[in-house]
Amino acid sequence: MKFFINETDQIVNEAIEGLLTNPKLARLDSFPEVRVVIRKDWDKSKVAVISGGGSGHEPAHAGFVGKGMLTAAVCGDIFASPTVDAVLSAILAATGPKGCLLIIKNYTGDRLNFGLAAEQARALGYEVKTVTVDDDIALGKDVKKRGLAGTLFVHKIAGQLAEEGKSLEEIAAIAQQVIDKTASIGLSLTECQHLGQETSSRLNDDQVELGLGIHGEPGIEVIPYAKADQLMALAMEKLEANLPDIHGRYAMIFNNMGSVSPIEMSLLVNAFRKTKLAAKIDYMIGPAALMSSINMSGFSVSVLLLSPEIEKALLAEAEPNAWQVQAFKKPAEVSSPKLPETIPYEASANDQVYQLINEVAQLLVSIEKEINGLDAKVGDGDAGSTFALTGRRLLTVIDRLPLNDTGKLLLSIGRILAREAGGSSGVLLSILFTAAGTAYTKSPELGKSLLEGLQKVKDYGGAQTGDRTMIDALQPAFESLANGETASLVAQHARQGAEHTKTIINTKFGRSSYLSEEVLRNVPDPGAEVIARVFEKIASLN
Repeated sequence: MKFFINETDQIVNEAIEGLLTNPKLARLDSFPEVRVVIRKDWDKSKVAVISGGGSGHEPAHAGFVGKGMLTAAVCGDIFASPTVDAVLSAILAATGPKGCLLIIKNYTGDRLNFGLAAEQARALGYEVKTVTVDDDIALGKDVKKRGLAGTLFVHKIAGQLAEEGKSLEEIAAIAQQVIDKTASIGLSLTECQHLGQETSSRLNDDQVELGLGIHGEPGIEVIPYAKADQLMALAMEKLEANLPDIHGRYAMIFNNMGSVSPIEMSLLVNAFRKTKLAAKIDYMIGPAALMSSINMSGFSVSVLLLSPEIEKALLAEAEPNAWQVQAFKKPAEVSSPKLPETIPYEASANDQVYQLINEVAQLLVSIEKEINGLDAKVGDGDAGSTFALTGRRLLTVIDRLPLNDTGKLLLSIGRILAREAGGSSGVLLSILFTAAGTAYTKSPELGKSLLEGLQKVKDYGGAQTGDRTMIDALQPAFESLANGETASLVAQHARQGAEHTKTIINTKFGRSSYLSEEVLRNVPDPGAEVIARVFEKIASLN
């Protein structure tokens, strides 16, 4: 795999430098030997809230330094606890008379290094309390649990209470309540890949891991890959069985482990919405990368049982951009405006026209994969799907079309394309048929009307003959039709136009202008190829 890195031993340092372009953050001048990110405006008049751990979980932990959350974050190497001296430096830099709270995730290295730093700070006269987050329910109740993204709930609640001027004892007590009321579970399609290292995988393509940590360690269970709804239901069934109060109301962190695309994350939220647990959720943080595992293709869900005090602190404004809370509700609807009827005309019969439309529509459906494959060579691989969608829609409405009135039929096809077809080709063909239908009602000459419609396509779309588009097949076909030539000759002209696009390797218009001569040479424009096949089908019916 390729990564955006310079030197592997400088990844963490350079990432912190990038974060510090935020004018509200600062680092200790012992950087990079000691990696501590701290609020630039901190005056030690309130309880300091400090967390941290290994890097690779961004934006945790340094991304949550700011008013209303963390005072400082200590950053270790990737997936490695920071040193005792680094933690102690953060404590000494941030702690005033009111003391500090250390929020520790339940991993051995973090417990030892943060714990020893706390003892050393106490020996120096500082008041320090610690809480250890163990929100992972995957391992069961009899095993010491790991700290996952639920840690961020503790950051937020403790940070807000500190901002309000609460005492260290009060903050530590509420922080422990938050820990006791938080449960998390994760699921992933892949392991994370360490930056700059050789890639490997312990999972097959048909496997996923359930109940995993944030350091790339194996999950508790390898399960078969399945649809998103099934995977979500399985994970949430385990989470719901471990809720601190089955009758309570909850807030949720919906966490991206690093490389799940935004559209997949929204789909996963919808999958969660279908679970029984969703009915208990009042607020959601995310979906977003909040405590990632570098680039793992997975998600985790953390839930926090709400109380009035916790809810108030959770909803209070916080400065870090990575933290955003929203209400979690069912999808809402507003009334849709009434659009004109797609086919506003009465149906009429014409056996010959019915056969023509039926055959052409079936052709468009049948060549979907082939045209997609052709389009993948010179475009985005969906031209066949666009034309096939048109074909399927025509087949469903063919009995409602005014088949015996050419002008109204052209207008109806234009409306169907505008309403149903996607992509630029669908819109352009809608313009063509709509303008041709309007022209035909004024002067019932099909070839000339189609040429007028094609001119509108040129006017709106910008392409001309020779620009390697479907116009290269449409123009000669319509001209042949306007000249009264046979269907066979019309099809020949369309085919010649489509074949000519194989030789057009230098254009200044459309997607072809972005591609090299090597890519374009000997490959026909997919739209022109479809047009040629349509006219060949029509010719075969005569």
